[in-house]
Amino acid sequence: MDCSRAQQSQASDEVDKTTAVVEKQQHSQSKQVSKDVREGEKTGAWKCTKNHLSRIMWPDDANVAGNVHGGNILKMIEEAGCIVGTRHCNTQNGDRCLAALVRVEKTEFLSPVFIGEVTHVTAEITHTSKHSLEVQVKVMAENILTGAKKLANKAALWYVPCSLQNVDKIMEVPPIKYASAEQEEEGRKRYEAQKMERLETKARPEEMMPSPPNPEDPPKEKHTVGFSQSSLIHLVGPSDCTLHDYVHGGVTMKLMDEVAGIVAARHCNTNIVTASVDAINFHRKIKKGCVVTVTGRLTFVSNKSMEIEVLVDASSVVEAEKGKYRAVSAFFTFISLDKDNKPLPVPALKVEGEDEQRRFDEGKVRYLQNKEKRLSDKMRGQ
Repeated sequence: MDCSRAQQSQASDEVDKTTAVVEKQQHSQSKQVSKDVREGEKTGAWKCTKNHLSRIMWPDDANVAGNVHGGNILKMIEEAGCIVGTRHCNTQNGDRCLAALVRVEKTEFLSPVFIGEVTHVTAEITHTSKHSLEVQVKVMAENILTGAKKLANKAALWYVPCSLQNVDKIMEVPPIKYASAEQEEEGRKRYEAQKMERLETKARPEEMMPSPPNPEDPPKEKHTVGFSQSSLIHLVGPSDCTLHDYVHGGVTMKLMDEVAGIVAARHCNTNIVTASVDAINFHRKIKKGCVVTVTGRLTFVSNKSMEIEVLVDASSVVEAEKGKYRAVSAFFTFISLDKDNKPLPVPALKVEGEDEQRRFDEGKVRYLQNKEKRLSDKMRGQ
């Protein structure tokens, strides 16, 4: 994760040069949005199924090598999805509601994003059921000095609308119009598949992470699971929460990515970046004032990638007797990079004990399945 001062200075200079261009671009976008709103008010046809966000990437969005953290991209994705989902669900009569994130499908980070680039996040509702909606999001990264653009990320998120009067009351979702019957059927299949996976994940026993090593204990051997395992403890404050006083899904994903990044960096001792995230399942809500413990550990390592299991447990400060509960779980995949952002070999993982071997074998199966899917998508031109 080393970076020369010259690289940092160059990145800062580029950010300074782009600021004026970004402000001009944002002013133009603001005028266009205002125009769309006025036209929508006149015609009664405000487009609620699509949303667009743009933001320049600053140094505090990135690691010391200038790579924007995957967690920041995930947070922007969730914000765009929440906006379009909430806007759509409030186009009908009844309680006002807020779209709450319940699942993120497998997400691939297709191209790195750097300091000074502008990310354009486009979110569109692609399927609705009676009580949930699917939002597909595309992230483009633009160098506004050269005009070069690249596809950085694609993701699919599922939301449910929760009443502002009663967070446990799930509202009905207004249906959308589909371009064809085939499009509607494909969306229904995706809905059924994610629903089944969420139920299966929820039914699994909650395996508690071992406690972080005591600083007074002898150090763990390098490249073992215990050596790189890391935890982050965070007190949930008002700035982390929605109007319901529950944590934003994007905030949770950012914390998870940070912990996974620490695990990967400790294992490789190099610059690392997020390559992909398997489905993120939000099992239970996390309320303002709770303490969350985000723990990550290596489960599988190939020659060029690392799979890291991240678990989020929450507990109430004022109701400690209720104990911890599992709130979120996911698998993150990271890769190791050299100073030129080229992939580096990853040190082999030293597996100890039956449980670690079982998790390693399960991770290998996921790795091979994902590899096969990527090859299949590539052959189909997706």
